This record gives sequence, C-alpha cells and structure tokens, in this order.
Amino acid sequence: MSTAKSTNWTDWAAPSLDDFAALARRAFDDLPDLFRQAAGEVVIRVDDFADDQTLDDLGIDDPFGLTGLYSGVDIGRRDAMGPAAEPSRVFLYRRPILDEWCERGDVGLYDIIAHVLIHEIGHHLGLSDDDIDAIEDADDD
Repeated sequence: MSTAKSTNWTDWAAPSLDDFAALARRAFDDLPDLFRQAAGEVVIRVDDFADDQTLDDLGIDDPFGLTGLYSGVDIGRRDAMGPAAEPSRVFLYRRPILDEWCERGDVGLYDIIAHVLIHEIGHHLGLSDDDIDAIEDADDD
C-alpha cells in the first residue's frame, strides 16, 4: 500500500492569465542583471492564444503550435537617431504552454514559462532560433 497522499484535483483550477503573468515577472526578475538590462523596456504580455492574424502570418494552422512570440525591432537593427519604434513585446501563450507542460510532465510550469520568455528575449536581442539553439546546446554540455 502506498503511503503517498493522493491529490484531489477536483478543487484545482488551471493557472490564470494573471498567474502566468506573475510567473513570467518572476522569471524575468530571476534573470542575470546584464540580461535584464539588455532586454530594456520589453513589454511582457500573456494571452491564451496568438490571434488569428499572427497565426496566419506565421503559417501556423494549430494555435497550440505557438508558445511565445517576439514582436518588434530587435535592438541590433534599431536606428538610434530615428523615431521611436513601437514598444518591443514578448507574448507568452498560456494554453499552448499549459499543453506542453502537461504533455512533457517532466518539468515545472515556471521552468517552461522561463524558457519561452528567455527564448523570445533572445529574439529581442537579435538572436536567431539557430543562435538560441546553439546557446542552449552549449549549456547542456
């Protein structure tokens, strides 16, 4: 007979948009100072899913296929003397992140949110997906 306590999931609700925003804020605050400073005034926004136009623009049919997105001009391509660009934004998509968390089952929700956030801030810093993958691979070694 198992001595572990059984969890009563019937009383639990999925983390809300506000819960996600709090976890994203904590993940941002936990970043090294230099990384946070380089991110500047990037706006972090949490939505359930990407909007239809964004999915169409990216050629994504399944809204669960996009966990995060960077929107803006990366800092390496900005014109310091030109007019102010729109604010740079990182979008985190709650439902796809929850779906990944449930499917994986081997990592905490905070860790997935932090991973997606860091990935999208990497794009803000001008890194490509290949650059980010190489950095992540080097960290795994």
